[in-house]
Amino acid sequence: MTQLTGRDAMRSPGAPSLRRETERQFWKQIATGITSEKAAEAVGVSQPVGTRWFRHRGGMPLFLSKPVSTRYLSFSEREEIALLRAQDVGVREIARRLGRSPSTVSRELTRNAATRGGKLDYRASVAQWKSELAARRNKPAKLVKNPRLRQYVQERLEGKIHDAKGREIEGPRQAAFIGRNKPHRGDRKWVNGWSPEQISNRLLLDFPDDLSMRISHEAIYQALYIQGRGALKRELVSYLRTGRALRVPRARAQAKAWAHVSEEVMISSRPAEVEDRAVPGHWEGDLIIGLDRSAIGTLVERASRFTMLVHLPRESGYGLKPRTKNGPALAGYGAITMANALKRTVTKLPTQLWQSLTWDRGKELSDHARLTIESGMKVFFADPRSPWQRGTNENTNGLLRQYFPKGTDLSRWSEQEIEAVALTLNNRPRKTLDWKTPAEALNDYLKSVA
Repeated sequence: MTQLTGRDAMRSPGAPSLRRETERQFWKQIATGITSEKAAEAVGVSQPVGTRWFRHRGGMPLFLSKPVSTRYLSFSEREEIALLRAQDVGVREIARRLGRSPSTVSRELTRNAATRGGKLDYRASVAQWKSELAARRNKPAKLVKNPRLRQYVQERLEGKIHDAKGREIEGPRQAAFIGRNKPHRGDRKWVNGWSPEQISNRLLLDFPDDLSMRISHEAIYQALYIQGRGALKRELVSYLRTGRALRVPRARAQAKAWAHVSEEVMISSRPAEVEDRAVPGHWEGDLIIGLDRSAIGTLVERASRFTMLVHLPRESGYGLKPRTKNGPALAGYGAITMANALKRTVTKLPTQLWQSLTWDRGKELSDHARLTIESGMKVFFADPRSPWQRGTNENTNGLLRQYFPKGTDLSRWSEQEIEAVALTLNNRPRKTLDWKTPAEALNDYLKSVA
């Protein structure tokens, strides 16, 4: 076979592999800012494959972000060659139809042919696999070839810290690095923590005459993030300031965090009658957050200042099993849980008292469309960094901190207990209501429309 093909024996491809062109399309999707799971679906591969591609390359596509030069045969051209060859079309005729040189087609039919059957059998999938395997130009990284440079970089990234007298300071004991996420901020090891840019530029001062002691900061990042480089220890990524185990694509980092907020549900689209507070039935809402991801929902009616508190108990299994990526939010205020809790609250008051709800930008209400359909209450969102647009709710949250101080675990309170707090606020006289209580103001309105 070596004499026939002109190429040394190659390892068996095993199961059919996904083509590089598919992976290139995957990285184009990643560049738009979507997740690896959605990018995998977009190019027609499984989610685990997309996640493996992203993790294996550390979130850095490198050459895969560039299209393949047209001087090389594409997979579609190889499919055309395979079909024409099966029809016994000659090499020159195949080359004429493809617009290629006959020598290109001739080499392709021999060098990239399948040889498992003991003869040359051209198949497009095998030919593409062989061409991609032969096109690899794996050269060792600079940090692999230069141990002195690698030691310098590693000592500045990791390195132990010392006090003014030179004594070593241990700091906290860091949890084992599992290659997925940064360790908890309270457990991060104390290290020198030089950034790759600092290391790269400091080399010029420490070794002004030694050109071998040169490396770019991008090469250091690649050695950290890309698993196949093998130059630096993988756990060194936890010693970077961000502690990220993967590079975040720029488009994803700059993506809007409020994808659930469309133009139709912005506060600018809210009816004008909400502004003057003349008619009850328009509410403002938010969460007050406590320790260990505990929370209580707060709802305040704009006209009467009537307050309702939403009990958000933790889901079963919280703290007992590890968190699942894209799994249910066990803390108690995930999107589905929050919408269901608000829907239960709606049924406690007459329908005319639930016309609209203005919320902040929190993702806990990203299931607002279903809430609107099932309850009939329209949901609107305030502008970014504009808490004054929900001033009534912000003021009420300040009053509630008398009962639920910051830094306390809010999950210890039962539904009956938080309802008692809401009842207390609703029977508290308000200057803005001419010293009536919110309960009295709301009751007067219900009597007037009865």
